[in-house]
Amino acid sequence: MIGRIPVLDLGPLVDCGRRPVKAVVGETFQVTATVFREGHDALGANVVLRDPAGRSGPWTPMRELVPGTDRWGADVTPVSEGRWTYAVEAWSDPVASWRHRASVKIPAGMDVQLVLEEGALLYERAAAGVPKKEGREAVLAAVDALRDPGRPPTARLAAALAPPVTAALAEHPLRELVSASRPVPVLVERERALFGSWYEMFPRSEGAIPADGRRPARSGTLRTAAKRLPAIAAMGFDVVYLPPVHPIGTAYRKGPNNALTAGPYDVGSPWAIGSADGGHDALHPDLGTFEDFGHFVARARELRMEVALDFALQCSPDHPWVAKHPEWFHHRADGTIAYAENPPKKYQDIYPLAFDEDFDGLVRETLRVLRFWMEHGVRIFRVDNPHTKPVPFWEKVIAEIGRTDPDVLFLAEAFTRPAMMRTLGAIGFQQSYTYFTWRNTKQELTDYLTELSGEAAALMRPNLFVNTPDILHAYLQNGGRAAFEVRAVLAATLSPAWGMYAGYELCENAPVHPGSEEYLDSEKYQLRPRDWDAAEREGRSLAPLITLLNRLRRRHPALQRLRNLRFHYADNDAVIAYSKRAGGSCVLTVVNLDPHHTQEATVSLDMPELGLAWHESVPVRDELTGETYHWGRDNYVRLEPGRSIAPAHVFSLRPSSPIGGSPTP
Repeated sequence: MIGRIPVLDLGPLVDCGRRPVKAVVGETFQVTATVFREGHDALGANVVLRDPAGRSGPWTPMRELVPGTDRWGADVTPVSEGRWTYAVEAWSDPVASWRHRASVKIPAGMDVQLVLEEGALLYERAAAGVPKKEGREAVLAAVDALRDPGRPPTARLAAALAPPVTAALAEHPLRELVSASRPVPVLVERERALFGSWYEMFPRSEGAIPADGRRPARSGTLRTAAKRLPAIAAMGFDVVYLPPVHPIGTAYRKGPNNALTAGPYDVGSPWAIGSADGGHDALHPDLGTFEDFGHFVARARELRMEVALDFALQCSPDHPWVAKHPEWFHHRADGTIAYAENPPKKYQDIYPLAFDEDFDGLVRETLRVLRFWMEHGVRIFRVDNPHTKPVPFWEKVIAEIGRTDPDVLFLAEAFTRPAMMRTLGAIGFQQSYTYFTWRNTKQELTDYLTELSGEAAALMRPNLFVNTPDILHAYLQNGGRAAFEVRAVLAATLSPAWGMYAGYELCENAPVHPGSEEYLDSEKYQLRPRDWDAAEREGRSLAPLITLLNRLRRRHPALQRLRNLRFHYADNDAVIAYSKRAGGSCVLTVVNLDPHHTQEATVSLDMPELGLAWHESVPVRDELTGETYHWGRDNYVRLEPGRSIAPAHVFSLRPSSPIGGSPTP
């Protein structure tokens, strides 16, 4: 039912308010609503933000975002984890109505004494709601002035409109006909749900010795992989992500480059989970013991990193579940179990699960497996292909984990239709992979990141991976080192969460064949040890750039937020410019998207988005090179691949006004 003063079209809103809006501790987001009333009397609105205990936060007044639109907004910031709510209150503002009426009538000599007395009565009522230390005496003094026959009417009015009186009544308004919206749920999670730099590595490749035809390969172990952790931490990563570490089946094991037949020394795909050595709650014997796993987790923690573990709900034909729970699998007409397919790809070494025969049983087993790894120190799970499982399944699993362990996070690896991706975010996944890898032009990036940082931010947090073991985009295959630099700068500055798969820093770019996005000699099917030290000595590694980008992300709070992304105009389609601002932190990024050619452009800045007046000019420091420039509204740039650490500028500047208080042109 619409209230006395209508409050409509609240935002942000997820599933009409049936599911919570996403936020993290300290993240500011804007609450909006359509607020209006009959006639011409003034109205006001405010946001009521309540913490998990039901306590309301400080008074948050709203303002009409664009005059005449009836669209109001205000920024709010939850300060602790848990389930919060926000609501919008709209109300009649009799004092503002009187001030407008009096400003017209008294100079015109209309109903002067009556209008002044009406004001005095209103101010008396208003003063009762103003604390003594916050301006009550100023309001009462205005009452006396309004009733002082010894002053001219215009002077009496001026006393009522004095700045101290205006400030006190703005902070403590007299509200009538208060109409409140229903509360909207907000789930506030820990910061890592929004902000973090991810590094994916195959532990079996670190310290490995490949097969040479005469002897079997020797796998790396969790202990040898732990030796790589200091270098990963030195690059500034927050999360080290491991593909499945479980036993690998032998039936239909894939060979190198996804060959259908494996040789005697081929190691198989880690996603073909399960063998006689165990299933999802077991470690591959070649990787070591659970003591070794604990050592890896503890070493990462010492280096201020978290371990994320792949959670792939699928089985090899040798998985213990196949014999113990045949009802968990699809059976074909001939009685065989159906293997996974994504035509034209076939995965004969993997059986997908069927959820409708024993839904509750699969929920229980999934919770058991997740909690098993949680007990071994894992608090982040990268979920493989969640879009191939029922949405209610994940909703139940994630809700149950969140009920007991709200710090546990789930990243959805769902390269699929937008509706499914958004729904997975709405029902609980804290982060999601995105189409970023396939967005390479200026228009594609602008449109997509505007979507992700806009309304979608309430339900889906993007993690911009520049590559994965499955995805080597043609842009990287053909663009040389500069292409790798460009994509790293974009991912690290566009989104608070970004990630890379090992080998990116070496600019590995060979596809298995032309037109494919699969790597040649993919690490999914074979051991791939790398000589990291040689790459550093020879200057082939992008580690210095990656280290600098992650350092900037930690130094500048603006880069740790999603909803604050704004694009600026550049008169060259090969040059993209955008900014992020949070309080006193402001970062402006300009990137040459063409990895082959030097590009020039004039960048025209939306100065208020930077916290600046249109006429201002300020020093800007390029955090990639240390150079300082002086920029105003229009600025010339020339970005050349190969001439600097990256064909980009990442400028830091200090805005002159706080966020939400930008001057207008």
